[in-house]
Amino acid sequence: MKPFLQEVAEDLVARFGNQLENCAIVFNNKRPSAYLQKHFADIIGKPFFSPSFFTIQEFFASSTSYKIADFYLQFFTLHRIYNQLLAEEQLESISSHKFFPLAKIILSDFNQIDADLVDAAKLYRDLEDISVINKDFDYLSPEQYEFLSQFWTSYSEGKHKKQQELFIKMWRRMPKLYHKYHATLKEQGYLTNGSVYRHLADDITNHQQFISNFDKGKIIFVGFNALSSAEAKIFTQLQEADKALFYFDADTYYLDDISQEAGLFLRKNINQLGLKNVFAEQESLMKTAEHHVNVFKVQGQSAQAKILNNILEEDYTDTETVGKTVVVLADESLLIPTLQTIPTTFNGKEIDLNVTMGFALSTSSIFGLVDLWLGSQLEILQRNKVSYKNVEAFLTHPLTGLTQKMRDKILTALLEENQVEIDHKRLLRQSGLFEIFYKKIDNPQHVVTNLLDVLDYVLTRLSNAKTLKKIDAELFVKTIQELNRLHDTFSNHIGKEEIPFVIYLVQKSLQAIAVPLSGDPLNGIQVMGLLETRNLNFDKVVILGFNEGIIPKSSIGNSFIPDSIRRVYGLPVLENLDAISAYMVYRLLQRAKNINFVYNSLTDESTSGEASRILKQLEYESGFDFAYNELNLEVKTESFKEVKIEKTNNAFIQETLQKYLDKKKVLSPSALTQYISNPIDFFFNYIAGIKEPKEVSAVVEANEIGSILHKVMEYFYEDLRSAEITAERIKEKRKQIPALIQKGFNAVMFKNPDTVMEYKGMQKVILSIVDAYVNIILNQDEAQTPFTIISLEQKVEAEISFPLKGREASVKIFGFIDRVDVKDGVTKIIDYKTGSDKLTFKDIPELFNSDGKHINKALIQTLLYTYAYEQFSGRTFVEPNLYVVKTMSVDGVWFKSGRQNLSGAYLEEIKPEFLAELRKKLTELFEAPYFVASAVEDNYKYSIYKTLFGK
Repeated sequence: MKPFLQEVAEDLVARFGNQLENCAIVFNNKRPSAYLQKHFADIIGKPFFSPSFFTIQEFFASSTSYKIADFYLQFFTLHRIYNQLLAEEQLESISSHKFFPLAKIILSDFNQIDADLVDAAKLYRDLEDISVINKDFDYLSPEQYEFLSQFWTSYSEGKHKKQQELFIKMWRRMPKLYHKYHATLKEQGYLTNGSVYRHLADDITNHQQFISNFDKGKIIFVGFNALSSAEAKIFTQLQEADKALFYFDADTYYLDDISQEAGLFLRKNINQLGLKNVFAEQESLMKTAEHHVNVFKVQGQSAQAKILNNILEEDYTDTETVGKTVVVLADESLLIPTLQTIPTTFNGKEIDLNVTMGFALSTSSIFGLVDLWLGSQLEILQRNKVSYKNVEAFLTHPLTGLTQKMRDKILTALLEENQVEIDHKRLLRQSGLFEIFYKKIDNPQHVVTNLLDVLDYVLTRLSNAKTLKKIDAELFVKTIQELNRLHDTFSNHIGKEEIPFVIYLVQKSLQAIAVPLSGDPLNGIQVMGLLETRNLNFDKVVILGFNEGIIPKSSIGNSFIPDSIRRVYGLPVLENLDAISAYMVYRLLQRAKNINFVYNSLTDESTSGEASRILKQLEYESGFDFAYNELNLEVKTESFKEVKIEKTNNAFIQETLQKYLDKKKVLSPSALTQYISNPIDFFFNYIAGIKEPKEVSAVVEANEIGSILHKVMEYFYEDLRSAEITAERIKEKRKQIPALIQKGFNAVMFKNPDTVMEYKGMQKVILSIVDAYVNIILNQDEAQTPFTIISLEQKVEAEISFPLKGREASVKIFGFIDRVDVKDGVTKIIDYKTGSDKLTFKDIPELFNSDGKHINKALIQTLLYTYAYEQFSGRTFVEPNLYVVKTMSVDGVWFKSGRQNLSGAYLEEIKPEFLAELRKKLTELFEAPYFVASAVEDNYKYSIYKTLFGK
């Protein structure tokens, strides 16, 4: 089917022949010019002088000697004037960062007001007073007046709320702001796009020099649909002056049927404005041509892209060129899944793929580095420190070029110190990229220049190493161009701005950058957004993301002009978006033979799960040939397989276990209790050596609170232990508790008890928790006085023998006993616990039952300490005490079976039984054929290895 632009080219060649060079061809976007030039070349078949090509914005901008102000110039100008107006009203000025979101909306509204030739003074009149509305809007129709009344009712009844009053005050100052803003820009030699439209529309004959450039030819407007009021007025004047031709891409299917929203603006252009369509007599392709439509209902956002290989397979090998296949991304977030799906080669042949919608800088490693720099600079400005998280991200970023050896060295040092924040000066001492990257910004003017220095350093290093990728090179160039442009704009405006706000502006500006990926804009598979398809035609069309809320959009964007006022003044409303979306889809389809709609049927925060209403409308009335496909992603759960680690035939496991038997490795009580609770955990931890990665965190883990408590208790008693402990001595020492807690905190968290630092946030909370725990223990100790401390943090070792394969074997156990006391002739093992350990137990055999629910790790550990201490010291009748700080004030410190305390004769009766069960468990550890998981889920509820053994 012949593309629209080919028809335009044929008509223009027939009309103007060699005079084409005198014509100006105006599109609503840049993309179609390459296609039209290709058609001209094919038709003319020899060298020729090309006509001039413009976008509508470029064409109108060429009518004036003024420059077009970019957004940041507009923002700073608007902000300055707004604060001047506030000063006139004797109100406090508004800061840049607070005004910024407000300014974006105001500037958008101003631009729309100008483009649609609205009287700003009338639009922004104080509408609170209904009588003023009645007087100034007496020319309105009843329907228009109703719209106004609907909006202002809430502002006219009763007292205004404070926010309403502030809003109305802002609206009052808008006319003055609007006029002063435009006048100030003009004095500087600038105009906005909207004001260019307004000035040109006021009277096009005043721009005779501009029009005379095309006296020998025509100004040709191709493929326009929705026109602003200024465009409509300019087009009409040019037609009346016989200066213009209009090629509307229309189809009578939706043009002649007033119920078809796709033809809304074309009917207005042709029937109301009287613009003459050169192609007025064309037949309806929507009605007469063959259209085969495939509808794909898929589950999931990314899944939409994953069926492209099925749809495009024949296109991977087809050599046909212009106008063959397009993939339209209605939802631009599908770009990455699309690029990941379409292969680079197929059957040994390269696939032609051209992506013109642009690869977003924000998804690249370059923006990651820039964003990291911006975030780090904010931290340096606020506290002269950089968070460990950001330093780690810098060290591991692929563009920093640090050697693995250097990364590991620095990260290991920081992990050892557990520094949540790293001092800025320390980072600067590393020199090289560190010195450039962490150089502190001392002036808002230096935000851009310092960032350029960082990018220049990285780019030079990549170039010298010849590791610069093509897409990264293009992104670097685009980023540096944008930063240079920002530097020029900022130079006269940010001298007094806060540095964090300038950083914010740079970040927002760079987020908007996109770079087209390489490819031929004419040949192969084209990937683009829906807006880019204007004027273009393809035989095969694939639209991804064809969901309601995406096509058409469900929001017109932020504006201070309410819907009712917009309707009165003819400004765009939500229905306009519906009509524009419908037109873009219909005109893309009218010349296509093979049409594919793909939509996501899952409902989530970003999509309704419904197909676009445009698809529903086509299904109902178009008469196209529809085929429906549904991609159901079958969810399968893998049947449970018990994971068992075989010991017998595994040389590594046998060698490791033998090391315990040879006393080259020793068993800790925690290792043994881990085996008892969940044997397979013991394998992963102590045989395979799989450890949880260490992280630097501001959050203190539960086990670290326990470690801090142990340190504090050690510091508390290390001086007192030289003599008998009395209540008076404990009370006197309590005065030192805050200092001891800080010392213990620093020793555990920073490996240096003498660290001097300012505690804040969660650290203060942890200090308070430890303080409470220490006092609970000391209250118990005071009640037990007098007693004598024999040792603190005593390391003990002992051998335990057990039967193994018909002979006797033994292992060495070791541990650190928190405290050993003697009171009334009884030696006591004291073990501090900050968790939820229990003092109760059922019986000794159940303590060792890996598939039981009555394992008491604390009792096993404490009895092991008791056994080891008796072996180590030669003492007997040693008693285990457990200080569970959360419950000891109520439950005491003695283990209990039923109501019987584990002490005295009962304890001595239990000890041999405990030892016998322990020996059985050790035999199992070395003799059982497998490491298996416990049958009781609670025994591995908090295991870090759960995913490894299928739980």
